[in-house]
Amino acid sequence: MFLTRTEYDRGVNTFSPEGRLFQVEYAIEATKVALCIIINIPNSWVQRVSESRQTFQWRRRKNKACAVSGLVADARTLIERARTEAAHHWFVYNEKMTIEDVTKAVSNLALAFGDDDMESGAMSRPFGVALLFAGVDERGPQLYHMDPSGTYIRYEAKAIGSGSEGAQQALQEIYHKVNCFKIY
Repeated sequence: MFLTRTEYDRGVNTFSPEGRLFQVEYAIEATKVALCIIINIPNSWVQRVSESRQTFQWRRRKNKACAVSGLVADARTLIERARTEAAHHWFVYNEKMTIEDVTKAVSNLALAFGDDDMESGAMSRPFGVALLFAGVDERGPQLYHMDPSGTYIRYEAKAIGSGSEGAQQALQEIYHKVNCFKIY
């Protein structure tokens, strides 16, 4: 007996025969319905363009910010984790947390969906939110995009939300180069 698509998308850790996780795909689709947000990093500062004046701004030491696209409740959970991790890092090490380390801490929570350990704050489904972490640290201006799968990538300019595909193509034409990035 073969399983139908609805039987594969019940569990968050159940792969379809094609190797797809439907719950993660649904979460990624949820990030595409919000307004478009573009973040660009020129030489030494961070520039944000948005269709709306309302975005979540996360400030710890006025050097970091986060723009979100997707489910607001999920965004609040992830931003609260970022704040907690940055405050803990400051308290323990007496230094600011880098943008990459903040993104990695939030990514670890996003990757924990479906785990049995409910003490970590993990959810039983993927977070339906995409985040852009931007700021300036000792390595200069940084921009990281994290999608609902927990994957994060460094960019010089990135667009999220509805219409982000067209905006991303325009950004690539402006930069005239292929961004070198790492997948973690």
